[in-house]
Amino acid sequence: MSVVSPPPVRVRADQQRLRGGALGLLDIAGSTMANIGPAMSFYFSFGFLATASGLASPLTIVAAGVAVALLGNTLAQFSRAHPSAGSFVTFVGTTFGGASAVATALLAALGYIIGISAVIAVSGGFLATTLEYYAGWSPAWVVWTLVLTAASAALIVRGIVLSTKVAGFFFAVELVMLLVVSVAAIVKHGGHLSAAPFLPSHIRGGMSGLAEGFPLAVYLFIGWENSAALAEESENPRRDVGRAVFSSIAVMSLSYVLFAYATVTGFGYDVHKVGAADVPFMVVARGTLGVLAFLAYIAGLTSTVGSLIAGANSQTRLLFNAGRERLLPAFLGYVHPTRRTPTNAILTFIAAALVIIGGWGLGHLVGHHGRMDATAFFAEASSMGSILILLVYLAANIALPFYYRRYRPTEFRAVRHVVLPLLGAVAIVVPLYYLVKPGQPAPYSWFPYVSLALLVASVAYALVLTRRDPTLGERVGAVVADGYEE
Repeated sequence: MSVVSPPPVRVRADQQRLRGGALGLLDIAGSTMANIGPAMSFYFSFGFLATASGLASPLTIVAAGVAVALLGNTLAQFSRAHPSAGSFVTFVGTTFGGASAVATALLAALGYIIGISAVIAVSGGFLATTLEYYAGWSPAWVVWTLVLTAASAALIVRGIVLSTKVAGFFFAVELVMLLVVSVAAIVKHGGHLSAAPFLPSHIRGGMSGLAEGFPLAVYLFIGWENSAALAEESENPRRDVGRAVFSSIAVMSLSYVLFAYATVTGFGYDVHKVGAADVPFMVVARGTLGVLAFLAYIAGLTSTVGSLIAGANSQTRLLFNAGRERLLPAFLGYVHPTRRTPTNAILTFIAAALVIIGGWGLGHLVGHHGRMDATAFFAEASSMGSILILLVYLAANIALPFYYRRYRPTEFRAVRHVVLPLLGAVAIVVPLYYLVKPGQPAPYSWFPYVSLALLVASVAYALVLTRRDPTLGERVGAVVADGYEE
């Protein structure tokens, strides 16, 4: 098969490499779903989703699953052609050049660091909540956050195989607990089950309710791209990344629909009560059977820690690859000589996230405003991080048709490489609009301006860097995950 390869690159003989072939399909799929963290995402989002979309919120989840699958097509197509630990950074950079790679690397790094800070905070917060509920002990959530983060960092530094399997195990426990609670709730209310949650007529406000709830439903899937950055350590990245992406989206879509149906059923199809509950799924678990609440708490604990491990594992690979290619400081591109883990990138990534949490806490202490708890920080940080990450998603969808048209013209297909990424771009614009629309309360009203400032600064820095180093564009995508170009 004849293809036009991207411009040739000069790869140094001492090029730092991760441990190739260490992960199978099950490993990267498990890591992806652990990164999504269904319990964590569903617990803190579904009440808002039900309020926005009404009784038929499960249909909104279905729509979001389809939209995320469109994004998955873009990731799968790029990974099949040019698998890389750089993921989106490599995909955008090989298409549009060095400046776009640097800007994307900065936006992705900032977005993922802010996003992981939300997970780090809520891991300690959820543990503190569990201890208070079952033991009457009210420890400071910050202490547990530091303990869990230190333990997770030590595990991640140990190696990709062990940390990925631990994250996958936590996800398996989490999913089983969620399924048990959901099925038990549906069985208990079996006498008055209804198909109402699946009828379009029960979406609040019709299309406006669907549009308002859609961003919240899309957020449930954040982390779906985890497997792409693990390409260099995968057995068959060109095949397995796409399979991991689509299988994870399918499993999560079906699971979320089940959890949503169990929740609205447990509340007697009263979405006002669903929206009024702090964690609706917990309320349903307690109301179904006391011991199920304990299972739901276990699911929450394993979800937050599993998401922390899986997310940090994947997202630090983007940081590492950007350092390796000198898009970001070179020290980030260091690999431990025996464990083959990007130690500097891991420690920098987690330390930066902790600094963000500390700065947020200090701001609350000085300003005396807002709730200073993990859940509040989770909501704020995840919203801010999502704006930057969605911009990166958007850039990748725009890049796909140009990449295939230029470098792989014989494989170019209009539907796969133009229509689907175009629909994916449209799907991104909807949640992006709701995250930046005017009229939101502070601090959410500040986030669009902060994001715009970071975007401008990233582009300006990228232009300056590429002018100083004209060879930078040649290094983008220099290290292909499986070691060869087709």
